[in-house]
Amino acid sequence: MLDEFDDRILRELGANGRISNLALAERVGLSASACLRRVSALEARGVITGYRARVDPGKLGIGFTAYVSVGLSLHTKAAQQAFEAAVARAPEVVECHNTTGAFEYLLRVEAADLAAYKHFHTEVLGTLPQVSALTSYVVMGSPKDLRA
Repeated sequence: MLDEFDDRILRELGANGRISNLALAERVGLSASACLRRVSALEARGVITGYRARVDPGKLGIGFTAYVSVGLSLHTKAAQQAFEAAVARAPEVVECHNTTGAFEYLLRVEAADLAAYKHFHTEVLGTLPQVSALTSYVVMGSPKDLRA
């Protein structure tokens, strides 16, 4: 079970994973040794699974982001595994979520521009035999994005 100190530690690390242990301890109100023990315990328990760098997509030549809902024509384990394997090979797909509701998957896709996205949509997603429906939701802005 997480307590108030663990919650504070996770919030601070979520905002800045490179913060020093001393600075983290000061922000959460613990001694440096107690803070380090707690962070180590959170890592050992699998609560903290890693640390990431926040990257400016524009600096990497990525100017287009879309969420794509994907409906499958077959609802078998084999069809899902084949689709997931294809998505895993696609560098444009930065997130893939298996969902409930009107469609089976929600993808976050990043591409250089609309033309590059259209190529991915048509030549990659559009050629997968398991796919029966695709709906794109173009991201126009992200006023809140807490992903690392």
